[in-house]
Amino acid sequence: MIPTLDIMDTPVIGVFATCTEDVALVPCGTKANAKDFIADNLHVQVLEVILSQSSVIGSMIRGNSNGFIVPRGGFVEGLEGIGLTISVLPDKLNAVGNIVLANDSAALVHPDLSDKSIDIIAQTLKVNVHRGTIAGLKTVGMAGTATNKGLLVHPRTTAQELAFLEDIFELPVDVGTTNYGTPMVGSGLLANSKGYVAGSKTTGYELGRIEGALGFISKD
Repeated sequence: MIPTLDIMDTPVIGVFATCTEDVALVPCGTKANAKDFIADNLHVQVLEVILSQSSVIGSMIRGNSNGFIVPRGGFVEGLEGIGLTISVLPDKLNAVGNIVLANDSAALVHPDLSDKSIDIIAQTLKVNVHRGTIAGLKTVGMAGTATNKGLLVHPRTTAQELAFLEDIFELPVDVGTTNYGTPMVGSGLLANSKGYVAGSKTTGYELGRIEGALGFISKD
């Protein structure tokens, strides 16, 4: 089975959903077959989340195995009882999924985030947090995808940025696209160390790049 799908009738699945090693968050109204597909491919529990009046859960929330960061001023329902720390990002820059790239060991964040926000992210996710860019972009959460096995990032990421990512995450980093050439790979991909799901327009070549970068196939 090809691991591609739509969420909310669009292939930009990373805008609408986000995942960790154990949980995937999707907007209310996500079709049952999409939820089942995510659960089967990522081996996670899928939770429907209400975030004020927004369905762009992937753009607004970021988490890992230790906790989730949610935006300031947003009413979030659906994360109760999961046994993880839920913290609010105090910055005006609060589209957390867009501006935070994280796995269970490190995080790269928008370079303009405040020290207070950096501390909250570090304490909640229990990771070292670094400011930086990917391909010169500050929206690092959508310019890349990070798992505990590897990273896939924007194809125009510079050599210096790649080296920095490899240093802070201590994992292999590769470049690629999703959804037939979309460079903001985080917008079209959900992944953890156990599996991945890409947007429905992602090509076979792109799927191969994803699988190689995230450790699902050998690059040799």
